Amino acid sequence: MPGVTAASPAAASSRRFAGAWASVRRSPLIVVCVLCVALIVTATIAATIGAAGIPFQRLMAAAGLTAGDPALIERDRLVLWSIRLPRIVMACMIGAMLAAAGTIMQGLFRNPLAEPGLVGVSAGAALAAAMTIVLGDRILAGSKVVLPFAALPIAAFVGALITTAVLYRFATREGRTSIATLLLAGLAIGALAQAAIGLLIFMADDRQLRDITFWTLGSLSGSTWGKAGAIAPFLLVLLMSVPFIVNGLDLMVLGEAEAFHMGVAVERLKRAAIVLVAAAAGAAVAFAGIIGFVGIVVPHLLRLALGPGHRVLLPASLCFGAILLLAADTVARVLVAPAELPIGIVTAAIGAPFFLVLLMRQRALVGP
Repeated sequence: MPGVTAASPAAASSRRFAGAWASVRRSPLIVVCVLCVALIVTATIAATIGAAGIPFQRLMAAAGLTAGDPALIERDRLVLWSIRLPRIVMACMIGAMLAAAGTIMQGLFRNPLAEPGLVGVSAGAALAAAMTIVLGDRILAGSKVVLPFAALPIAAFVGALITTAVLYRFATREGRTSIATLLLAGLAIGALAQAAIGLLIFMADDRQLRDITFWTLGSLSGSTWGKAGAIAPFLLVLLMSVPFIVNGLDLMVLGEAEAFHMGVAVERLKRAAIVLVAAAAGAAVAFAGIIGFVGIVVPHLLRLALGPGHRVLLPASLCFGAILLLAADTVARVLVAPAELPIGIVTAAIGAPFFLVLLMRQRALVGP
């Protein structure tokens, strides 16, 4: 019986580990706390890296936690509070909103391939922002009125809202959402939006052309505390809405009719989800341009680790989305230093191979 005796401790250990992991999965607080610690570590690393590097010891001095050379402290404090921290905060908020928007879209459409950037929502928001830049300047050209910065997020939100509503109308029929229709309608909407953006680029002057290029490639280089304050209400609304939609999204997996019979106000949930996705995607595009694949990579990785329940998945997506975009922005800042790589290129380089692997996996599961 030596084989049984040798195997028993390993089997018992495996069962204990499985039980501990199951308890972790059932506790959203533990999961979110672990991700929050990872976010703090990522933010600390991002704060030390850049064209004006700040080693960890000097970072502590700039934050007022330790003593140091007054001249270096003044210089590091200027870099940290005026440049580095606003960008870190913006990356965290935009990453959190994009990941949450992808999670909500996948729950609403009951489809793991739904994501604001993939199905044209981000392109619709970018089109609305580009129209505001070009046409807004032309309308106000004869007056001394300057186009307010708040007009861009409002326009992007409206564009994302219209695009999401149109996409839902195309993809859903008799309570069923078609994956083929979803992807094809999203590609068509995205292509139309890109064609319209191309026309606006043709009409734009040099300054407007630079602004539109910013939206299409994605960047956090213009981050300020003012912009962070402007985007904060969108994130706050999203955070306040999470407790009210998680149960409905879980039940929507069974189908709209089944969810309705289990007490879910389906139409109200769909409207709320569409508005939340439009607000999150529109605000992200308005302040950082088109950043793709965050909303599809984050929910899938977390589902593999935590399961499909939105009670844990949505808060975890907020944290993990912030971590992913902050890490991508840090790579974009240092990869071609002293120049800066558009962050949309980095997220596409990460997300596109992941999406192809996902398609191949689904094809293997479905069969030829």
